[in-house]
Amino acid sequence: MKKIIIPVILGAIVACGAKLPSPVTDVKATNQTATAVFAGGCFWGVEAVFERLKGVSEVVSGFAGGKKSTANYDTVSGGRTGHAESVKITYDPSRISYGQLLQVFFSVAHDPTTLNRQGPDEGTQYRSVIFYSDDEQKRVAEAYIKQLNDGKLFRHPIVTQLTPLDGFYAAEAYHQHYFDQHPNEPYIVYNDAPKVRELQKQFPELLAKK
Repeated sequence: MKKIIIPVILGAIVACGAKLPSPVTDVKATNQTATAVFAGGCFWGVEAVFERLKGVSEVVSGFAGGKKSTANYDTVSGGRTGHAESVKITYDPSRISYGQLLQVFFSVAHDPTTLNRQGPDEGTQYRSVIFYSDDEQKRVAEAYIKQLNDGKLFRHPIVTQLTPLDGFYAAEAYHQHYFDQHPNEPYIVYNDAPKVRELQKQFPELLAKK
C-alpha cells in the first residue's frame, strides 16, 4: 500500500496557470462505444477523475505494458514488470471525444513532465503513458503532445510515452473505486482529492450529471 504522503499542487504544473487548450485534431465521433487506456501514476486518482465525466460508462483500474502473468499489484509494485498502473475508460464518443479525454488527462489527472514519478510515488509503474489501440488514437495523441510542447504550456517537456496496447489487466477488486470508498484516507485527501477539485473547476461542462 502507498504510505508516503506529499500534498500535490496541480497549479504548479502548467506554466501559464491556465486551462490547457482543446486538441486541434480529434478522433472522429461514432455511435459505437470506445475505450481509452491511460497511465498517470497511482490509478486511484486517475480513475476518480475519469469516473466523473459525462459519456463515461466505466473506468477500471489495472495494469498495462507487461505480461498477464505479472499483472498483480504486489508484483507490479516491484517496478520490474514493464507494467504501469493504468485505467481503462469505456466511453460514448458521441458525448465525449478521445481528444477531450486527453485534455483532461494532461490537465488534471497527472503531471506529464515527471519521469517515472507522480507525487510521492516513484518507479516505472508510475510512468506517464498513453496506450493507443489504433493508429487514429496514436495520431491524435501525438498531435496533442506536439501542440502542448510547441505552446510551451508546461515548465518542462512532456515525457508521456505513446505505446501500442497489447493487453489490459484489471487490478484486484479492492483497488476499484478506491477514491469513493476511502475518501478520508490521508493519501486520497492529499494526493487525489485535489485532482477531482481541479476537474470540477476547469471542466464543469464535461462533468456527468449526478
